[in-house]
Amino acid sequence: MFDFSWSELLVIALVALVVIGPKDLPKVLRTVGRWAGKARAVAREFQSSIDQMIRESELEEVRKEVEKVATTDIGHEIQRSVDPKGELEASLQPPALEETVAKPEGAETSGPSAGGAVTTPSLPEAGAPATEPAAPVPEAKTEKTQTAA
Repeated sequence: MFDFSWSELLVIALVALVVIGPKDLPKVLRTVGRWAGKARAVAREFQSSIDQMIRESELEEVRKEVEKVATTDIGHEIQRSVDPKGELEASLQPPALEETVAKPEGAETSGPSAGGAVTTPSLPEAGAPATEPAAPVPEAKTEKTQTAA
């Protein structure tokens, strides 16, 4: 706060003793002490209010950051930073079902199914030679063997 050396304080005390006098010096020192106490109390209150405002502003900044993080879709942000143009995702997608299954001539697909496209034979046009529909391919059956214990 104030930087007084012992020699400066001694000079101030001698001047106060000469100017004020030995009789009124204790009253003056008591009054100066009270003022100094009040000044310290005001400074302490001011410092605490400044500290409180700083804490509140920091808390407000932290609250805003938390709200920003809470509303951010982390998965989308990661995907956007790893694959901004979507090329990686497109290369990892399986090809469309229609591209992988070749349609037989004269067959039409009707509706999607889990095992592939269902084909139905088309009717021959007038004047076109009639063709027989292809025979269905039998499914392979697996034999279950029992082991003797």
